[in-house]
Amino acid sequence: MAVDKVIVPEFQPKQGVKIVTDEKATSISSASVDDAAVIEELIAKLEAISKTLPSGFHMNPIQFEKDDDTNFHMDVIAGFANMRARNYSIPEVDKLKAKFIAGRIIPAIATSTAMATGLVCLELYKALAGGHKVEDYRNTFANLAIPLFSIAEPVPPKTFKHQDMSWTVWDRWTVTGNITLRELLGWLKEKGLNAYSISCGTSLLYNSMFPRHKDRLDRKVVDVAREVAKMEVPSYRRHLDVVVACEDDDDNDVDIPLVSVYFR
Repeated sequence: MAVDKVIVPEFQPKQGVKIVTDEKATSISSASVDDAAVIEELIAKLEAISKTLPSGFHMNPIQFEKDDDTNFHMDVIAGFANMRARNYSIPEVDKLKAKFIAGRIIPAIATSTAMATGLVCLELYKALAGGHKVEDYRNTFANLAIPLFSIAEPVPPKTFKHQDMSWTVWDRWTVTGNITLRELLGWLKEKGLNAYSISCGTSLLYNSMFPRHKDRLDRKVVDVAREVAKMEVPSYRRHLDVVVACEDDDDNDVDIPLVSVYFR
């Protein structure tokens, strides 16, 4: 066959080509260097450098350029991206991957994202200033492709009332202590609420109609959530959110806020 006669030359990499890798980050990770020590070292370096700056020094804005390795723009972007990734326990990326992602999102950052951020900041200023009525705020709907801009006043959330209490969907009730399911039911009972169902995520932790659930009443809420809902509770997490269905003494359903149990 003709294919058998074809001689494919052996692969030879090009000479003089420099491939950027994140060797420093890899070495730090492989050596399991203590994060706190690395941060302290970086802070010390920054403080030392700050003392060398001339009097009246100020920073000027510059144009972002991802393809110029001498300006260290991508080093900063990759560093910040990986700090965020580590904070939220999502996969980190090397400098080359960060550059690839940045090349695709720059148009979005310069248009729709910048517009949305600016509009959110305008509403944030109102919230921080305080004293504003609900009608002072705005919901904005925008489509840059048409273009369409529509601004409307937000509708206040519905207020629920029970006895001398009132709340909205924006509120949350908190319980402090590593309590049991029975103690949580008692805490709600003191508010005149009869809880008949407690769920976490998509799993049912307790329901008064299931006899076998009564065996869980004297167990800690967080322990039941770990077993039934398969909840992974990391060491830095202090609370667990549960949804509780309640009735008043007249057997009327009462929609209560999300309940956060601070077990640590």
